[in-house]
Amino acid sequence: MKYQEFCNQLIELVGGKENIQSVANCMTRLRFKLKDRSLAKTEKIKELPDVIDVVSNDVAYQVIIGTQVQDIRPEMNQILGLSGEDKHSGSGEKEKFVTMALRILSESMGPILVPIMSAGLLAGILSLISLTGFVSAESSTYLILDAIRQSVFFFLPVLIAIPFARQLGVNEYLAVTVALTLMSDTINGAKGLDFLGFNLPETTYSNSFFPIILSIIFMKYVTKALEKIMPKALQYFFNPVLILIVTLPVTLILFGPLGTYIGDGLNFIFEFIGNTFGNWMVLMLYAALQPFLITIGAGNFIIPIFMNSYATMGYDPVFTPAWIISDIAVCGAVLGYFFRSKDKKQKQLFGTTAFSAFMGVTEPALYGVFVKYRRPYIAVMIGGGLGGLFAGLMKVVGYAPVSLFGLGSFIGENNYRNFYMMLIAVIIGFIGALVAGFILGIPADDKLEAKTTEPIENDAEAVTKLLIKAPVKGKNVALSNVNDKAFSSSALGKGLGIEPEEDTITAPVNGEVVSLFPTNHAIGIKTEYGVEILIHIGINTVELDGKYFETFVKQGDKVSVGDKILKADMSGIRSEGYDPVVITVITNTADYLDVLPSSDSDLNSKEDCLTVVV
Repeated sequence: MKYQEFCNQLIELVGGKENIQSVANCMTRLRFKLKDRSLAKTEKIKELPDVIDVVSNDVAYQVIIGTQVQDIRPEMNQILGLSGEDKHSGSGEKEKFVTMALRILSESMGPILVPIMSAGLLAGILSLISLTGFVSAESSTYLILDAIRQSVFFFLPVLIAIPFARQLGVNEYLAVTVALTLMSDTINGAKGLDFLGFNLPETTYSNSFFPIILSIIFMKYVTKALEKIMPKALQYFFNPVLILIVTLPVTLILFGPLGTYIGDGLNFIFEFIGNTFGNWMVLMLYAALQPFLITIGAGNFIIPIFMNSYATMGYDPVFTPAWIISDIAVCGAVLGYFFRSKDKKQKQLFGTTAFSAFMGVTEPALYGVFVKYRRPYIAVMIGGGLGGLFAGLMKVVGYAPVSLFGLGSFIGENNYRNFYMMLIAVIIGFIGALVAGFILGIPADDKLEAKTTEPIENDAEAVTKLLIKAPVKGKNVALSNVNDKAFSSSALGKGLGIEPEEDTITAPVNGEVVSLFPTNHAIGIKTEYGVEILIHIGINTVELDGKYFETFVKQGDKVSVGDKILKADMSGIRSEGYDPVVITVITNTADYLDVLPSSDSDLNSKEDCLTVVV
C-alpha cells in the first residue's frame, strides 16, 4: 500500500474511523461525510505533504489532493474496512434534504466521469485519425474502437446504478439488474407493452439516468420495508427477488415516464434561457466563474445538467465548451504570473501549476495561486469570459464531455466549423487570461506606497506603514485567543479582537464599504491603498439573524475614520449566550510584509490597533 501512512494520518486527523460516516472521491479530492466536523484538525491536514487544501462546506468535508486521489481512495477503503462501499450508519446528525441530495448526486456522478471522459477523448482521437485518412471511418478498426464510446453512453443507466446504489446503501447488484433489465430489447423503447393490464408508455432507457436514479431511491424504501416485514430467517432467500418484482413494474409504470419528464424539463429550461437570453450568456458566465465555484466546492452541480443534455440531445451547448475554456484560462492566468514574476520560487510554483491546469487539473493552481493572490480570478473572468462569449455567439457545442486534449470530439459528424470556432475560443481564453494576469500582476509587486504614511527604519531599509484605528473601545484580545478557529488560526488574515465596552462601532480607516452582511454583524471596508479590513462582531452571531444589530451605512458608501458605521447591543448579545468580541482582521494580509497588532491592553477609537507594514 503506497499511501498507507498518508491514509492513516488523514484518518486520525479527521477524527478517527469512528468519526467517518462515508468517504468518496472525485477527480482531485477526497470527500468525507463526518459525524462531528469539529474533531477534524483542518490546519494540520493542510500541512500533510500530499494535501493541496481543505474545503469544508454544506455538501462535504473535502480534502484536495490531486489526481493521485484515484489511487489513495481504494487504500483508504481497505484501511476503513469499507471494501469499496461507503459507510452511512451511525450518524447522530440529521442532514438537510437538499444538502443530502446534492452530496449523493455529486458523489455518484464523480466515479462515472472516468469512463465518460475516456469515451469523449477517444471520440476526439477517432475524429482526428479519420480526418487524416490514417483509419477510415468505415473500417472495422474504427468501428471497434468507436463501440467503446457508444457503449459508455448507451449503457449509462448501468454505470450510474453502481455508485448511486452504493451511496444509498442499496445492493448495487440488484440495482444493476434493474438497469440491465430496462436496457433489454424486451423493454427498451418497446411499444405496446402492458403489465397486469396496465399499459406501459414507450420509454427509451438507454442514454438516460433519471429513471434509474428514481428506481434506486424507490428500491431503498422497498428494501427497508421488507427488512421490517420479512422474518430474518427468510430475508436472504426472498428479499432480493421481491425487491426486483416490486421495483421493476413501478419503474416501468411511473419512474420511466417521470424521469423522461425531468430530463425534458431541464432541456426546456435551458431552451427557454437560450431563446430568451441566449446560451452565450450562460456559457460566458460559467467560463468566467468556474474557478470560483470549484474553490468553494460547488463545481459538481453541473454534472447532472450536462449529462442530461448528452442523454437527450446528443450534445451539450453550454458547459463542456465553458469548462475547457475556463481551464485553459486558468493556465493562461498563472502563466502570465510566471512571466511577470522575478522570484525563482514563485516562478517554479506558477510554472508547475500552469502545466497542471493545461493538463486539465486546475486545483493546484486554484488553491496554490488563486486563493493566495486573488487577482487571477479576475484574469480568468476576463480571458474565460471573452473565450466563452465567442464560443457562445458562434453556437459551439460539445459532442462529448472532454478536456483540452479531446478538442477533436468537437468535429462530431463532420462539423468542422464547430471545431474551428472552439479552437479560436480556446485561444482567446488562453491569451486573454495570460495578458490580464501579466498586467494585473502579483499583489506583492504592486506599488502601494501611501502618500501620507510614515517611514519606519528597519535595518537601514525604508518601508512604509498603514495605521488602523480601533473600531470600538475595549480590552485587547490576541487573535489566537478568539474562540473561533477561522479567526484564531489567522486563516482569514492577521488582526486582533477587542472585548467591547460600548455598543458603537466606528470606521477604523478612510475607505469604502465593500461588503455588509444582511445580518449586520460583519462589515468589510477597503482603503484607497488597497487594505481590506473585516470587522466581525461576536462569535456565531450570524445565528441571531440581525437581532441586536443596527447599521448606519450601506454597501458602496464612503466612510472616514471615526464615522459611526454599526451599533450592537452588547449586553443583549451576551444575554443570548454569545461572545460579543469585536474581531478586526486584514483579509489580504498576504499582500503585505506583515500586520502587527497593538500591544496595549486597552484600546479606543482614537488609538491605533493594527499596523500594516507595506
